[in-house]
Amino acid sequence: MTENTQQPATGPHGVPTDLPSRYTPAEVEGKLYERWVERGWFEADAKSDKPPYTIVIPPPNVTGSLHLGHAFQHTLMDALTRRKRMRGYEALWLPGMDHAGIATQNKVEQQLAEEGKSRHDLGREEFVERVWRWKEEYGGKILGQMRRLGDGVDWSRERFTMDEGLSRAVQTIFKRLYEDDLIYRAERIINWCPRCLTAISDIEVDHEERDGELVSIRYGEGENSLVVATTRAETMLGDTAVAVHPEDERYRHLIGTEVRLPLTDRGIPVVADEHVDPGFGTGAVKVTPAHDPNDFEIGRRHDLPSYTIMDERAVITVPGPFEGLDRLEARSAVVGALRSQGRIVAEKRPYVHAVGHCSRCATIIEPRLSLQWWVRVEPLARAAGDAVRDGRVAIHPPEMAGRYFQWVDNMHDWCISRQLWWGHRIPVWYGPNGEVVCVGPEEEPPTGEGWTQDTDVLDTWFSSGLWPFSTLGWPEETADLAKFYPTDVLLTGHDIIFFWVARMMMFGLYAMDGTPPFHTIALTGLVRDERGKKMSKSFGNSVDPLDWMDAYGSDAVRFTLARGANPGVDVPIGEDWVQASRNFANKVWNATRFALINGATVEGPLPAAERMSATDRWILSRLAAVVAETDAHYDDYQFAKLCDTLFHFAWDEVFDWYVELSKTTFQAGGEAAEVSRRVLGEVLDVLLRLLHPIVPFVTEELWTTLTGRESLVVADWPTAGGFRDEEAERELAEVRRLVTEVRRFRADQGLQPGQRVPSRLDLGGTGLDAHEEAVRSLLRLQPAGPDFIASATLPVGGAEVALDLSGAVDTEAERKRLTKDLAVAEKELAQTTAKLGNEKFLAKAPEPVKEKIRARREAAEADIARLTAQLERLAG
Repeated sequence: MTENTQQPATGPHGVPTDLPSRYTPAEVEGKLYERWVERGWFEADAKSDKPPYTIVIPPPNVTGSLHLGHAFQHTLMDALTRRKRMRGYEALWLPGMDHAGIATQNKVEQQLAEEGKSRHDLGREEFVERVWRWKEEYGGKILGQMRRLGDGVDWSRERFTMDEGLSRAVQTIFKRLYEDDLIYRAERIINWCPRCLTAISDIEVDHEERDGELVSIRYGEGENSLVVATTRAETMLGDTAVAVHPEDERYRHLIGTEVRLPLTDRGIPVVADEHVDPGFGTGAVKVTPAHDPNDFEIGRRHDLPSYTIMDERAVITVPGPFEGLDRLEARSAVVGALRSQGRIVAEKRPYVHAVGHCSRCATIIEPRLSLQWWVRVEPLARAAGDAVRDGRVAIHPPEMAGRYFQWVDNMHDWCISRQLWWGHRIPVWYGPNGEVVCVGPEEEPPTGEGWTQDTDVLDTWFSSGLWPFSTLGWPEETADLAKFYPTDVLLTGHDIIFFWVARMMMFGLYAMDGTPPFHTIALTGLVRDERGKKMSKSFGNSVDPLDWMDAYGSDAVRFTLARGANPGVDVPIGEDWVQASRNFANKVWNATRFALINGATVEGPLPAAERMSATDRWILSRLAAVVAETDAHYDDYQFAKLCDTLFHFAWDEVFDWYVELSKTTFQAGGEAAEVSRRVLGEVLDVLLRLLHPIVPFVTEELWTTLTGRESLVVADWPTAGGFRDEEAERELAEVRRLVTEVRRFRADQGLQPGQRVPSRLDLGGTGLDAHEEAVRSLLRLQPAGPDFIASATLPVGGAEVALDLSGAVDTEAERKRLTKDLAVAEKELAQTTAKLGNEKFLAKAPEPVKEKIRARREAAEADIARLTAQLERLAG
């Protein structure tokens, strides 16, 4: 148990409860996690007869550290896996890391730069060895942080995308795709980083709004001239046409003619292409096939030449006055030269437009024509779409399916080669006479003079696209692959549907004979700050989840994240919400400690219903309903709803009502107290099981103390059904209504919560007589004396409460308090009304944030009505 200088409390017979008076997460979490791992409870057995349940973790980058997005998704995956394990499944949550080609290479190159070296000083082989050493020393930081969060992963099956088994899988599928003519080499436009000197994927491009300049340039002379506009004036040096729409009457007479390209001696044709929007700008566009993806397609349609005008570092290579200039320097020089010739028709400055930047080094990317390796995606993408359309794979929430189809139905061929040294090297050899040989894992590469291997490596997403089956041993027919493929659910953010989800679908269906890699794709939103703004270091609103774990405990962070997880919807989160979750964990701790002190037990069967009070039957009936609701929410991936269900049942019904109502029973003792002790033990036993997948640490510590059993990790999940008693639920609803109404009345009169007031309680024909003592205790009602005079009478249903308030309220002080509270409520109403009337706020704010503001406004309106009524009563 936890070390604590305070002595644990004792139960009714002097038996220690083994729970300190305060819950200190730091003293519990690390010790429990290591115990779970040492006992092997997270390890899955491929030989088990249990039904399998598999989740493979979206592999974090080896360079990464835990951020709130990781913590969010890991919490949900852990909850799913823990629950399935408790339900008797052979649950495998498989961990691992991605080698993160460009990010990791940059890390090591930065180290070398500090030593005054570059990778070229080392050479390829020595540089790759240096990266492996870096990986062993610094990589995988996030794996240790996952332990801190409580991730119940099978560490014995940890994988890395560059380990021997996964490298074999990469080489195998490359060879198969190549032989099926689904991998080819060709010149196409790619995203090029002049700093990293490699092609990069779309996901590695960050688009930012930047101030630029839109320059309108006149091509040609007189009536036969055209005006084109561009933000990249330097690219005009590579123009090979001007395009107009074929139906644009302004330019129809020019189609098929030539215009002179300024600053050059070249004539370029005017071509007609339906891609051109005649209503945008002048309706004429410059065409630079080697430096723009749209222009490249126009160039292919019209058989235009492609001139690459800059080298890999974005330095101009065109002979003439601009040769040797960086592209940005050349931009200014070209505009200046055009201005001096009178070719500039208009300049718009600043012109705000989206500019792509390399996410690794923040360099502006350059669209560039380059010879690269490509995957021919059309048949693969079609199969990925069919698997969802025919029901083999379900997307949750269903409304996200449209976004998935938008990607797979319109996917372009995928550039898979990268000009890096760290990664899976492309398994293709070139011979001295133009031979090209693709080598599989069982084959020896060709040898002899003049044979060389392709220098490029594969896109990181190529190897991570194999993750659901390569991690299980494919291409070998392993026991793991037979037992745990296909996986059950892929839980990931909606932002990587294209970059990872679709690629896993394509490769899984191709490699596994049409069997998709998962049954369900459960898409989450993204974590944002409490105002709904994207978290970013540059915005100053990013949060290190470890800081919150240090302050409030891992359970508090997990519960906060899960409670905000509505399917496919972004998750706003603030520190005050984590504090509230910490308070909830403390409440669970204190309530369980109270139960242990008062002798709550899980031993023996539940007493017969006829021995139970209505209060006992009510809480057991509610418990059965909550088990069923929790199961339904899990099955629908409604984490926010299941957390709210458990939170309100625990706090509102178990702690605030059942525990409070039971106090008088425990004080009275006898058989009723023994029955309630067993019922309270049962309720806490089941409640802690239900909470465990979301908040594993505090529940483990409490449950093992309460039950004396080994661990919740391997305990049984509660079964739906159980005890239901609608009559008891109705009866306790009346008790709660009575107590709530009288409490509200007391508060309206300015009475303190603990202030005792002489009263007469008439339960009449309500059938609540058995609860009189408990009601009096909860409402702090003193029995009426012989001189009792009622100054207020409150009817509630069939009951009536008469109160003697004489001398209990300081009227003037109460009037000042109410007036102050009214002013606060009116200010809150004004602020929330103004915000909800702001069109910009309504357009940008996430729905949960707007809903929170609406709830605040409604609460303010209710407060104003209540406080105004109280002031009127005082005035009367």
